[in-house]
Amino acid sequence: MHARTRGFGLLLALVALVVAGCGGSSDTTGSDSASSNPDGGGVRLSLVAFSAPKVGFDKVIPMFQQTPAGKNVSFSQSYGASGDQSRKVESGLKTDVVEFSLEPDVTRLVDAGLVDSSWKDDQNKGIVASSVVTFVVRKGNPKHITTWDDLLKPGVEVVTPNPFSSGSAKWNLLAPYAYKSDAGKNPQAGLDYLKQLITHVKTQPKSAREATELFTQGTGDVLLSYENEALLAEKNGEAVEHHNPAQTILIQNPIAILKDSPHQKQAEAFKDFLYSAEGQRGWGEAGFRPVDQSVAKQFADKFPAPKTLYTIDQLGGWDKVNTALFDPDKGSVAKLYETATN
Repeated sequence: MHARTRGFGLLLALVALVVAGCGGSSDTTGSDSASSNPDGGGVRLSLVAFSAPKVGFDKVIPMFQQTPAGKNVSFSQSYGASGDQSRKVESGLKTDVVEFSLEPDVTRLVDAGLVDSSWKDDQNKGIVASSVVTFVVRKGNPKHITTWDDLLKPGVEVVTPNPFSSGSAKWNLLAPYAYKSDAGKNPQAGLDYLKQLITHVKTQPKSAREATELFTQGTGDVLLSYENEALLAEKNGEAVEHHNPAQTILIQNPIAILKDSPHQKQAEAFKDFLYSAEGQRGWGEAGFRPVDQSVAKQFADKFPAPKTLYTIDQLGGWDKVNTALFDPDKGSVAKLYETATN
């Protein structure tokens, strides 16, 4: 466990990292389990995922079960913080399929010998669904928050998770960092912005879902979140609305199958269905941006194109970004959080 993590965030976030037993990555810590088609017979697939896509799997699992390949497949499901979920699997939690908020949480399992290194050698690079970072504000947007600079206005309180437990939080910080640094060309400009932004973050929940719950219960003026989380909150009748900033980042959520899964055939069939046109429409209907561009066109009105959409590749990829910004001992963002909490 890295010593400097003692300076970050809420005590709960620290406890979760200690319990998880291995420092580093990303989204809710309590594991929210569910089962689907428990009496269906046949094979039972285990799914371990971060918290946000539960609404997506609630949509696509029943669709898969209506297909010949999914007819006799039932599911056990566990949802929680992306980094915590990844560490649990690394520590021995048995599962067949994982979906995480960001690539490093799959890389951890590759390094542990649990996922094959070829997991992203396909046309979608292992990404099953996507989203963008958005602003969630109170109904009517009373503080007129539409740009990244608006977050720095005096008195504006920002809600975003702790980046040392939440994948969502990393995406939330990378969006303005990419914009202010001109896609990484001027790193200091990006860090200067984040330094100011962090002073407006008074609460650091552990995951995107926990952050949404805190915000809808009245904490803060603006929530940085996945677009799909914002759409879900609006659908559920919460008194909020969302505004995609003109400059944001493409959130890419990876999926992988465990090498020691005893149900490789069924797991592969499920993964293939998620990439099918029908499966991609299910993701779109659940609030996620389809990675199949032909299907994405059907949701053009629901998912408007930002003026500027940055990608993690433009910043050098996750290996570079995770080390340079989020390494608990040496990362630039880690140092900003340590300074802010001391």
